[in-house]
Amino acid sequence: MGDIILPIAAIRGEGASDDYFPPEVPALPSFNLQRAASHVTREAGLDYWTGTVYTTNRRLWEHDTNFKEYLIQIRAVAIDMETATIFSVGFANQIPCGALLLVSDQPMTPDGVKTDKSDSVVTTNFVQKHMEIGIETLRELQRKGNSMRHLRFD
Repeated sequence: MGDIILPIAAIRGEGASDDYFPPEVPALPSFNLQRAASHVTREAGLDYWTGTVYTTNRRLWEHDTNFKEYLIQIRAVAIDMETATIFSVGFANQIPCGALLLVSDQPMTPDGVKTDKSDSVVTTNFVQKHMEIGIETLRELQRKGNSMRHLRFD
């Protein structure tokens, strides 16, 4: 709980991104944006995990043993409901996007499913720092005049 994940890609299991690209097109963040987030996180004295996030639109997947085994098989470092959609829609609309995820629960274990109490602990102990890193990442890009685009869109 409270760990930071800086995704290098997202698996498009949510369906919304299918309106923008065929299934074989990966959901990728802006490299420069993720690089800046990495730098700011390290400057704040924090470590982070990196890897591929699985994005789903499924509710209550935590109780599906086969699905959880699939997540382990594909080596997803996290599961969420937004990242692949944001990356894909941003790319389709030429808007550089990134993600800095905060681990708020650990539903792969029976006692890791989010509760009101555990959510309150995460909010109290980790959300402020997470938001500060995100804001400072954008400020750093602005100060340095770096482009967030990782590809030419034209």
